[in-house]
Amino acid sequence: MEPRFLLLADVAAELNVSDSQVYHMVRSGELPAIKIGGRGQWRVERAKLEQYIERKYAETAAWVADNPLVNPEGD
Repeated sequence: MEPRFLLLADVAAELNVSDSQVYHMVRSGELPAIKIGGRGQWRVERAKLEQYIERKYAETAAWVADNPLVNPEGD
C-alpha cells in the first residue's frame, strides 16, 4: 500500500525534478500541500500530485495545439 502523503523529496523523485523546484511549486501554490508537525514539514497528498500531473498534461496539450510545429515533416 502506497502512503497517502509524500515528502517533497519523494515528489521530486516522482517528477524527476529537484527538491528546490518542488518546494517552489508548493510555496507558489502551484502544487497543493500541507504543513504538519512542530517543525512545519511539507507533505503532498498523492491524490493531489496525480491531479497536478493530469492538469499539466491538459496544459501541455493545449499549448501544443496553440503552437504547431513549423514544417513538422522537415521540408
